[in-house]
Amino acid sequence: MDAPEQSYQPSGLLFGAAYYAEYHGDDRVSKDLDLMVGAGFSVIRVGESVWSTWEPRDGEFELDWLAPVLDGAHDRGIKVILGTPTYAVPPWLQTAHPEIAAERRSGERVPWGARQEIDYSHPAFLFHAERVVRAVLGRYATHPAVIGFQVDNEPGLELLHNHGAFTRFVRRLKQQYGDVETLNREWGLTYWSHRINDWSELWRPDGNSFPQYDLAWRRYQADVTREFISWQAGIVAEFRRPDQFVTTCLQYPRRGLQDDQLFAGLDVVAGNPYYGMQDHLDAGKERQQPNYWTTTGVAGLLRQADRMYSSKQARYLVTETNAQSIGPADNNFPPYPGQLKQAAYAFISRGAAMIEYWHWHTIPYGTETYWGGVLPHSLVPGRVYDEVSEIGAELKALATTLDGFEPDADVAILWSNESRFAFQYMPPFSVDGQPDEESYERIVDAFHRGVVDAGRQARVLHVEQATAMGAAELARRFPVLVAAGVYIASDEDLDVLREYAEMGGHLVVGVRTAYADKEARARVAVAPDRLREAAGVRYEEYSNLERDVTVVTRGELELTIDSTAQLWIDGLIVEDCEVLAGYEHPRFGDFPAVSTRACGRGRVTVVGCVPSSGLAAAVIRWATPSPVSASLTHDEASLPLTVASGSLPGGRRCWFVSNWGWDAREIRLARPVTNAVTGESYDAGVTLPFGKWATLALLDG
Repeated sequence: MDAPEQSYQPSGLLFGAAYYAEYHGDDRVSKDLDLMVGAGFSVIRVGESVWSTWEPRDGEFELDWLAPVLDGAHDRGIKVILGTPTYAVPPWLQTAHPEIAAERRSGERVPWGARQEIDYSHPAFLFHAERVVRAVLGRYATHPAVIGFQVDNEPGLELLHNHGAFTRFVRRLKQQYGDVETLNREWGLTYWSHRINDWSELWRPDGNSFPQYDLAWRRYQADVTREFISWQAGIVAEFRRPDQFVTTCLQYPRRGLQDDQLFAGLDVVAGNPYYGMQDHLDAGKERQQPNYWTTTGVAGLLRQADRMYSSKQARYLVTETNAQSIGPADNNFPPYPGQLKQAAYAFISRGAAMIEYWHWHTIPYGTETYWGGVLPHSLVPGRVYDEVSEIGAELKALATTLDGFEPDADVAILWSNESRFAFQYMPPFSVDGQPDEESYERIVDAFHRGVVDAGRQARVLHVEQATAMGAAELARRFPVLVAAGVYIASDEDLDVLREYAEMGGHLVVGVRTAYADKEARARVAVAPDRLREAAGVRYEEYSNLERDVTVVTRGELELTIDSTAQLWIDGLIVEDCEVLAGYEHPRFGDFPAVSTRACGRGRVTVVGCVPSSGLAAAVIRWATPSPVSASLTHDEASLPLTVASGSLPGGRRCWFVSNWGWDAREIRLARPVTNAVTGESYDAGVTLPFGKWATLALLDG
């Protein structure tokens, strides 16, 4: 059963860490909690990782061990988020029911010994999961320290190929398509003689070669995850008080989920953003790296923050993030002094209402031996504890100042989970000769980084959120909208984009947008379908790029020498548009790189390649000549300085300025502001200095 959605409005800024007293042999709960108070902690997360401690033997529960933690936290005014332990099953359950092991391929079980190795749609697992969840909630749900519940932890790691999961998949196809003839037609199963006469003839996904099948399979896997989380939330609903919330925490890149759908039945969004530290946060030395559970660069950090806000278009909780080095034993890069504060404010500036570190203790054993917590292995407070304490003091001073905060946006960027699914199955790009499963992220991130590099602010919108808003409201709230990589799109989706421009919005179209329909079928139409007339441009051929191609101005677009096309070029053909930029290339020079056309009260601009950060930033600057940050500082914000902001009830604005580098910088104020932490006032015209890795929160007036 789906849990009823409740409205949860975070108040204040929660600050703390995941806390596992049970991971240490010595009883140091009182000492730890006192240190947390000293660090300004207001919340801890407990309980979700230790099913075998809650239920050491089948049906035998030991529940009292957590009481000293909750009692001690409550006595000190520290709130608690209580987790359900269903993501890490105990060995007795693995041996009693080996059939619950997840299968990565049909018959190929995930080996035991880690976590999340189970098929969480299996009835045997669900029976035992419900029993332990009810036992834990029955004991602690009403404890006065508990303000909310985290069900499970980072779900969606595996795509489940188990027999039962596949059987239920076929049943859903029957419900959706009705009969096999419809399926044959919609999926194009005439190809390679794949027409089926009966549902029993549908092959398993292991050997599948149809993108239509794969998209249906991925949608189903996301449904399985959503239903599991909603099922647990339904159990929590039987125990919770009206003032308690329920959430789960996500690692957003996981393959088995759609974040917006999953959180629709939960009270508040929570996520676990990890990021590269040290030089990875130096705006002048950003490195490229894979984008799975951690990111690199300032833009990568901010994009994670924007993605968390996007799930509900509301403030969210950071349930895990870096304290010290995060990763395996060969990945030891603790933050430079100042970077923890920068990251905390970066998340807050994009809507975070809680910052929790992973985790309090650095544990001496297990896979995460070198995932550094607030305390090092010695458990003696050190430099990181001191810096965390400084952050805690500042957030305590902010108190409820940010209640009702909504991040500003100069540019909205569309996000399409289904396009990401499609590009993971059939990637348009390659890396070192291998298909690049992060092709979708490379397209979207190119524009998101362009927004950051241009000194602007982004809002990420799911396609479904944008279309539900309607073209008129979309144009009113977001004057510039980027639709890049929106490969899977319905006619109705594309019509909203066109109408958005007609009603006054500036639509920026990137590669692969509008190329396939909702079944992942390439559209039998001139590209970009349903946007061609509005854009005044079409294309019939496209090419991968083995090396970057220089882009030069052909009009009013001001380009820098680092403006290039990367990975892909659409061979744009001018019909009725203005050309803003082209390519320096003997063949690709025949095509525009950037075109634009007035459309109704708005405009459609087409970027016919994956833009470098320089090209993307130039397009964004041209499209947004008056960014929100211009009302704070006389000088246009540019890296290594970033300016993020948001509105507060009553019309005030809160500003967050950071210097992402070693060299000192400054800004000259265009308006009077006060230091949001100290209350110190600054008049318009005053120059504020920013030392290395410095961050400041400011309030209007």
